[in-house]
Amino acid sequence: MKSIFDKNELDKTLQRIENLSKDSMPQWGKMTVAQMLAHCNVAYDMAYTDKYPKATGFKKIMLKLFVKSAVVGPKPYPRNGRTAPEFLITNDRTFTVEKEKLVSYLKRTQELGAVHFEQKESNSFGALTSQEWSTLFGKHLDHHLTQFGV
Repeated sequence: MKSIFDKNELDKTLQRIENLSKDSMPQWGKMTVAQMLAHCNVAYDMAYTDKYPKATGFKKIMLKLFVKSAVVGPKPYPRNGRTAPEFLITNDRTFTVEKEKLVSYLKRTQELGAVHFEQKESNSFGALTSQEWSTLFGKHLDHHLTQFGV
């Protein structure tokens, strides 16, 4: 899996995002392009803000045992897979606002680099390696950019 912390990979991802328009249609699924961008922003909101509570107790154990490997492992996400409630975006969103937010998060992540993320706590899975963070961010975004044909 390519590293989200690599400047060349970031540039390729930013170009893919630039190829989206407010009228881009999904190849599968029900989200609009603006909802998809907002959905992708949730992962970064969780890493950079206190907007979402951390999983605790039994829920955290279950997430680590049954979900973590699917999220930070190499296997691509299936089309139309289930998503966590925090990631469900059902209201209308503004394309340019969500796009600018995602681009800003991507640039911030690359600038902070892998060292910043090494053993950083995830809301759902506890401490992750920088490679696991890279996979979490990159695989999810790649899945949804592919969903919208870019």
